Amino acid sequence: MDLSKILVISGKPDIYELVSQTKNGAIVESLADKKRCPVFKTDKISSLNEISIFTTDEEKPLREVFQSIYKKEEGKNIAFDIKKTPSKDLFSYFKEILPNYDTEHVYASDVKKVYQWYNLLNAAGKIDMDNPEQESK
Repeated sequence: MDLSKILVISGKPDIYELVSQTKNGAIVESLADKKRCPVFKTDKISSLNEISIFTTDEEKPLREVFQSIYKKEEGKNIAFDIKKTPSKDLFSYFKEILPNYDTEHVYASDVKKVYQWYNLLNAAGKIDMDNPEQESK
């Protein structure tokens, strides 16, 4: 699963896929509604490939967390309402997919983002289980 072209843009709620690069930035497409928009060099942009979750041992790449959720959900989206579910239930589910997450550095807002991003990626067919150990490029 290559998450290097899947982007998070500060101040924007969705995740985006890089469509093309321009002289002053890039054109991205929302995975939620498929609308395209420009982003500029001044925007704070992060690739999902660069994001990891703190654990008690080492950082766990998001790709591996998404694959754990995919296995647990048997390829389906997360069924519960992420926004309305109590934090203790969100963390209980997270403990099942990542038992050694760092409880002092992983917050409810982080967990909600992971679940929302997973659902968007899965709905878009971006979760690839063919090579789970292969590093993203």
